[in-house]
Amino acid sequence: MGDRLEVVKGHLSTGQVQQSCCSAPGCGPGYRTPLDAMKAPKEQIVYLPCIYRNTGINRPDYLATVDVDPNSPTYSKVIHRLEVPNMKDELHHTGWNACSSCFNDASKSRNRLICPGLISSRIYVIDTGTNPRAPRIHKTVEPTEVYWKTGLANPHTTHCLGSGEIMISTIGDPSGNAKGGFVLLDGETFEVKGTWEVPGQETEFGYDFWYQPRHNVMISTEWGHPKLLSGGFDPQHYADGKYGQSLHVWDWTTHRRIQDIDLGPEGAIPLEIRFLHNPDEPQGYVGCALSSNVFRFYKTPRGDWATEKVIDIPSKKVEGWALPEMPGLITDILISMDDRFLYFSNWLHGDVRQYDITDRRNPKLVGQLFLGGSICKGGPVRVTHDVELDQQPDPLVLNGRVKAGSAPQMLQLSLDGKRLYVTTSLYSGWDKQFYPDMIKEGSLMFIVDVNTDVGGLSLNQNFLVDFGQEPHGPVLAHEVRYPGGDCSSDIWL
Repeated sequence: MGDRLEVVKGHLSTGQVQQSCCSAPGCGPGYRTPLDAMKAPKEQIVYLPCIYRNTGINRPDYLATVDVDPNSPTYSKVIHRLEVPNMKDELHHTGWNACSSCFNDASKSRNRLICPGLISSRIYVIDTGTNPRAPRIHKTVEPTEVYWKTGLANPHTTHCLGSGEIMISTIGDPSGNAKGGFVLLDGETFEVKGTWEVPGQETEFGYDFWYQPRHNVMISTEWGHPKLLSGGFDPQHYADGKYGQSLHVWDWTTHRRIQDIDLGPEGAIPLEIRFLHNPDEPQGYVGCALSSNVFRFYKTPRGDWATEKVIDIPSKKVEGWALPEMPGLITDILISMDDRFLYFSNWLHGDVRQYDITDRRNPKLVGQLFLGGSICKGGPVRVTHDVELDQQPDPLVLNGRVKAGSAPQMLQLSLDGKRLYVTTSLYSGWDKQFYPDMIKEGSLMFIVDVNTDVGGLSLNQNFLVDFGQEPHGPVLAHEVRYPGGDCSSDIWL
């Protein structure tokens, strides 16, 4: 594959990349509280996986390092590419070996990025500590180790645990059928220890999860059958029960499933789930993709868990599309560190939204920004009925040219809440189906400036990473991670 270490020298030395805000002796990684995290220095670099599967380009995926320091000469540039040694892994979501859940453990350091392959079930452990601007592969966990020790496959979400272990949710079994479970890695050797859940407690579907130890709880979500969703989305598969619509509540101490909450059709395909960051809070939100609703989940006075729909994105009646109605397709959701704002993306409609959630049961829309999507003016889709908009939004124009194959998807918020990083690729098989121009032209990365006083979103005109200009051809860039932790990686005990 040639030289896998490509780096552009910048002005920032290795030691300057922020790993923790803690200067007191004996503290571990991360931050003492979510509000302390908001006071951390600004992010200067970010990492994100770049995927070639389904693009027609026969290259391995890689981890890109992007310079996001506006004072740097390489601002808004990919400064390093770490190519993995295998083909068609479909790198997807990543997570840390240690985070704020290990804050009181001085022996821990946030210095390894865990990068699972959603399709290959291979797990790469990336050394980001030796040289944060030029990560390198520390270890590879082969799929057979995952299969033989857990009976699980298709790893998705990674979270570090206060025990020092690493936990990764899965969506399938080695045959490509749906199976929700959790792979447990040793935090030092990165060997597969087995499953986190008690044997026999697996769920039919798996996807994301979040835990809140002060309430002795973890809640997980559902996607669908890997071998069915791998090539695209067929609505009939949801009708046939091949996609999920439930939340699963787990006892954090016993590792047993204690409650299943069927959200019904209004909760179709619940993907990203977020507890409020305050570890005392027994509530949070989940974005449901196909139904395009947001549910609040909460602990009841009886001690069990319940849900209520708090945001409903109406489908739009359309012509010139695959179906007569187009859902928003909520595909990512975030909460600011102060638990004041909630953000999500409507991947098909093409907008990012900001809600004030100080009234937890009644989120208030305070910011909205269109960054492409499938309903723009001048495109093949005509909106015939829309209860939200008076007219179709303007198309995304970059460098004087309409960018048709683009829509906001993955989100990452800066710790101070002022910058929202947005990428456009969802998953290569679905990108190919819904945004074929993205396959040909590559995905994009934006910064959206956030008004944290009264709400509001605006595009940063000085920042754009066009992954259509990569050395080996257009590539699909996915989830953003900061070396110092972020709003979807850190959990407090």
